[in-house]
Amino acid sequence: MNAEFFSALELLEKEKGIDADFLLEKICNAIVIAAKRDYGSGDNIIVEADREKSELKVMIRKKVVEEVEDPETEMTLESAKTYRQRARIGSMIDIPLETKKFGRIAAQTAKHVIRQSIREAERSQVFEELQGKQGEIIPATVMRIDHKRGAAIFEMGNTEVVLPKSEQIPDEILYEGDIVKIYVVDVTVTDRGPKVLISRTHPGLVKRLFEMEVPEIFDGLVEIKGIAREAGMRTKMAVYSTDENVDPRGACIGPRGARVARVVEELGGEKIDIVLWSEDPKLFIAEALSPAEVTDVEVVDSEVKACKVTVPDEQLSLAIGNKGQNVRLAARLSGYKIDIKPESGYYGEDD
Repeated sequence: MNAEFFSALELLEKEKGIDADFLLEKICNAIVIAAKRDYGSGDNIIVEADREKSELKVMIRKKVVEEVEDPETEMTLESAKTYRQRARIGSMIDIPLETKKFGRIAAQTAKHVIRQSIREAERSQVFEELQGKQGEIIPATVMRIDHKRGAAIFEMGNTEVVLPKSEQIPDEILYEGDIVKIYVVDVTVTDRGPKVLISRTHPGLVKRLFEMEVPEIFDGLVEIKGIAREAGMRTKMAVYSTDENVDPRGACIGPRGARVARVVEELGGEKIDIVLWSEDPKLFIAEALSPAEVTDVEVVDSEVKACKVTVPDEQLSLAIGNKGQNVRLAARLSGYKIDIKPESGYYGEDD
């Protein structure tokens, strides 16, 4: 019976990918619980497992005493000698138990704990696997579409991951069988197993895509200092070079715009502005408002981060952008509240 037990354990390890020693420990604990139901104790139930010898022993340990006060933990010398001829008062005797004597209820309890242990081990394994991918891009295949909720379901390892409608790029249509790059935002543990938050709208997706396309970023010559994004519409990305001989914006754009074009294609045509980062907030704010030209930047309050920007009259609509998008993204990228006025005076200023 022991040989069959350990063979089954090895099979579980191969099929489920669960560490056999981990599973064996849980099973031994389950056997203790099962034995405790029949023998009324747990502290003196001994389970020894030896994978190399394929041996599993279950014993109840009792102390040899002159007069038995607790039959669950003590035994007389006469009884002890039936197990060990050299037994003496004060000796500890391990009495072998047969698992079939545990009873139906105890056996069911053991099975339940074992199943639970297997599920926990599988969840732990999936969690560790997915946690290592947090903050990364994973090419994944769309398994099916939940048309009612608009969600796309992907398979990652042995678990299904849902891309909610809110995390999909607006107007992007996904079909079963599509291979899509998804960004792993977070991985947490719940009672139902690992919960994975994935996204196509997260700024981290843009960051990782550029890291994959631009060798200078991988080599540390170019740094991405910040990203402000309205998925499906427009992204502003601030870059900086640690080498004065490297043009960070040119590196990200690539020869004939090839690098940025590949990112734009992956994002379904999303417009991307690559701007130069600067420690000087005035210079950075002016850059963040590109492609509009800026005449002057006045930092009104450095603590609350508020500024006033002057632009040529003909650049006002460009600086503000369609429905305020350009200035809104520039404000998020720079961290400053931006008030824009034309050179001729404040836009919308009261008389």
